[in-house]
Amino acid sequence: MKFFPKALTVSILSVLPLFGGAIAQAAPRAQHVFIISFDGGKPAVMKRSQMPVTMGMATQGASTWNAQTVFPSITLVSHTSMLTGVQPAKHKINWNDWIPSKGLVTVPTIFKLAKEYGYGTALFAGKPKFRHLNQPSTLDKFEIPDYDADVVAKEAADYIVAEKPNLCFIHFADSDGAGHKYGWGSPEQVKAFELEDRALKIVRDAVKKAGIEGDSVFIMTADHGGHDKTHGSNSPEDMTIPWITWGAKVKPSFKIETPVSTCDTAATALWLLDVPVPQSFDGKPVESAYEAAKK
Repeated sequence: MKFFPKALTVSILSVLPLFGGAIAQAAPRAQHVFIISFDGGKPAVMKRSQMPVTMGMATQGASTWNAQTVFPSITLVSHTSMLTGVQPAKHKINWNDWIPSKGLVTVPTIFKLAKEYGYGTALFAGKPKFRHLNQPSTLDKFEIPDYDADVVAKEAADYIVAEKPNLCFIHFADSDGAGHKYGWGSPEQVKAFELEDRALKIVRDAVKKAGIEGDSVFIMTADHGGHDKTHGSNSPEDMTIPWITWGAKVKPSFKIETPVSTCDTAATALWLLDVPVPQSFDGKPVESAYEAAKK
């Protein structure tokens, strides 16, 4: 995708009635939005891992370590809310594996909504279950290259340099796998988070190499936390996740005080790109994390 989005295929006047009182800005706050998900990213464990890139972006940008995921706090359910902006009761994804017979999510993903406004879209993930989000003609690039974060990051990096997507989601699975095998907070999981931090640097470097860093916003978050060797409950250990944003027009060193839900990730990404946020969304843009638009 080139630096600026393609011309709209339909006029603004014809689109707005479909969204009712949707939220929109006069111009995009960012030309490129990158959503990074650390699977099983429990804040307490991430904070004691050596993650200089992630922690540096949290310090320089806006963040909360007390955001909340949806219940049940499991990967596919949560990521579907993260990428559709609605609670599980609306998106109807209530399983946690790639089950072809169940078909695709039926509510619009943010990729579908962004695509309608001419934006380039991409998704790179470490688990096959993300195929349930691959709605037809909504993603220019959909890849599940490997479970390992470094492989996922390198695949994403090559695409970012070549195509400069406007909306790109990247999923790192290693931390979840280590949590299930060795336990949340185990030395092995700490090492997995540290590997994912290095993978994030690969993505950051690609954005810089592509020449789009100054017009990009990153959102780093997670689908759930965990306890012992599992997750899925409504306990704070499982429900609490990080929410970090860094880049263009992000308030520097800002602590987000308002409640943040994983559904807000979808709304914020659309708002940053000036794609109207549907009234059906449960999520709202985390506007407090960004500088006010100049009038």
